[in-house]
Amino acid sequence: QVQLVESGGGLVQAGGSLRLSCAASGSIFSKNAMGWYRQAPGKQRELVAYVTTWGSTTYADSVKGRFTISRDGAKNTVYLQMNSLKPEDTAVYYCNVVKFPKPAWGQGTQVTVSS
Repeated sequence: QVQLVESGGGLVQAGGSLRLSCAASGSIFSKNAMGWYRQAPGKQRELVAYVTTWGSTTYADSVKGRFTISRDGAKNTVYLQMNSLKPEDTAVYYCNVVKFPKPAWGQGTQVTVSS
């Protein structure tokens, strides 16, 4: 069964905003810190932000001050509000638990930022 479904990506100009959503199964959402990852072509997947079960958040330096991660327990959903987007933010964005073992990765959602 699909456990992680990302949505909300799209094409925006530099300086624009997007809000990504990750619908997760309750079995993993309720017990784990959830993170947003991204992967650009030819690059390794990197963790950009995560939120713990109690709501503590952490951000990669590259997105600090621009992105905000949050979670909605009633909806089993993790969000990533992305502001002041830059071309270097262009990537496929995925959500998953932060620690291993991880469930299967979802399809991700494409974010493209034009200059």
